[in-house]
Amino acid sequence: MIEAALGFAAVFILALLRIPLAVSMSLVGIAGLGLMRGWAPAFASTSQVVFETGFQYVLSVIPLFVLMGNFVARAGMARELFTAANTFVGHRRGGLAMASIIASGGFGAICGSSIATAATMTRVAYPEMKAHGYKDSLAAGAIGAGGTLGIMIPPSTIMVIYGIITETDIGKLFVAGILPGIVAIVCLCFAVVYVTWRDPSAGPQAERANWSQRLAAIRGVWGVVLLFALVIGGIYGGVFTATEGAGVGASGAFMFALARGSLTPRELLNILMESARTTAMLFTILISAMIFSNFVNFTSMPGDLRDFIVQFSPHPIMVVVMMMVVYIILGLAMEELSMVLLTIPVFYPVITALGFDPVWFGILIVTIVEIGMISPPVGMNLFVINSLLPDVRLSTIFRGVWPFVAADVVRLCILIAFPAISLWLPSFMH
Repeated sequence: MIEAALGFAAVFILALLRIPLAVSMSLVGIAGLGLMRGWAPAFASTSQVVFETGFQYVLSVIPLFVLMGNFVARAGMARELFTAANTFVGHRRGGLAMASIIASGGFGAICGSSIATAATMTRVAYPEMKAHGYKDSLAAGAIGAGGTLGIMIPPSTIMVIYGIITETDIGKLFVAGILPGIVAIVCLCFAVVYVTWRDPSAGPQAERANWSQRLAAIRGVWGVVLLFALVIGGIYGGVFTATEGAGVGASGAFMFALARGSLTPRELLNILMESARTTAMLFTILISAMIFSNFVNFTSMPGDLRDFIVQFSPHPIMVVVMMMVVYIILGLAMEELSMVLLTIPVFYPVITALGFDPVWFGILIVTIVEIGMISPPVGMNLFVINSLLPDVRLSTIFRGVWPFVAADVVRLCILIAFPAISLWLPSFMH
């Protein structure tokens, strides 16, 4: 127990010294194993982790879904989604902000990255909101919060990583994210309603669209619907695995981008290089987390913690609530992926010992990551928006995002109280 606690402290200290987390976790993991088991076994164990993780067939999901997201971002599908959502809700107070959230949900269904969704919707939705006199705080808050839907509505890179670490069925995780994703859209739209109720000038009404315009706009999003139905429908129906679904999705997205003429040879090269960079980053962090969790599992910490918590838990759900509080606090100071990779080896055995469903816990973890992505001062989505909108002050973005953080916390409470929201659809899978 003491060895693991010292290991965590060392990782945090190295991270505070601005040493990349992947390097910190690898160094501490190798050093910890070396001091406890001897250096030869530590190096042998590390090389085995690197080899086995790198050669895992299921990990090929990550580059394929990253590639799919990059293709659809270039194909201009986000603009059509925003236009379609806008024809239905744009005439309401704060309607353009709601449209950006709904469009982000739609874009998230074909892109597994929160940052990519936030960046794409910033380019598409912000100019529209600015033209209609929206306040920067509401516009930036809605885009940042909507961007997080990229990792809840499948496909999702965070779900893949959670599934690999915990050996949970990735297909079930994907399907489990659909209903919580819809709950997320509803909660975030209510946050817009609250903001515009407090300050009607924050989101003025746009003109109402007629039904012929709405039907025309819906016809423009058939590509997104088809791609989502093909990938998730195929996984849900057992036609293909999550890895095969990723291949089908990437191929379909490539065809759409090609058909729309948005793929020049240079653009294709940029997409492939960007996808390779993102994949390399994710793999490096994942392998280093595996090395560190190897060390943690070798100590008595997971077992000791499990015994301690199970002993004091007449209400097991309170253990989950306490974990979520710890995650929210960590999310205010740590990068989200790193936070998950550091804590899963410790928390996951406790969850399974208490008899909770790992798929449900996975959805809670993704929700926590979403909250972290928009929680000042280190929310990644907020910095992405700030880099794309240099005229909007970071303090304005921070101020605008708090009502959405509150809406996400409410959503987390709903998902904890009603596990069936996450588990109903996966229950039909074989």
